[in-house]
Amino acid sequence: MGRLVHFEIHVDDMERAKKFYGEVFGWSFQDWSDYAGMPYFGAVTGDESEPGINGALMQRQSAPPETNQPLNGFACTMGVEHYDLTEAKIIEYGGKVAMPKYALPGMAWQGYYMDTEGNVFGIHQPDENAK
Repeated sequence: MGRLVHFEIHVDDMERAKKFYGEVFGWSFQDWSDYAGMPYFGAVTGDESEPGINGALMQRQSAPPETNQPLNGFACTMGVEHYDLTEAKIIEYGGKVAMPKYALPGMAWQGYYMDTEGNVFGIHQPDENAK
């Protein structure tokens, strides 16, 4: 045991966050609020036959991270097929660049963004020609 099996993203505006993650990454959501006793939506992030995990959006219980504050939690990174197209969607739906695209030489393109709720996340496009 010890393998990551679920994640939670803390949000201020549930509908805004669902729209952001749904439009950018194609996630769907299931209302589990009755079980959690607060606004809580299970996030289905992809087909069960593919590698990855599902998670949830939950109502933030305290103040959001301050602007330019160093990351003090986990950063989720989503695998993407087309880095530049995904970045354009992130910006279109209200996200911001936190750390611009850079090469992991011979492996992938990586970068970090801030969602509509002030959370940092990464995107990762495998590419053995990245340099």
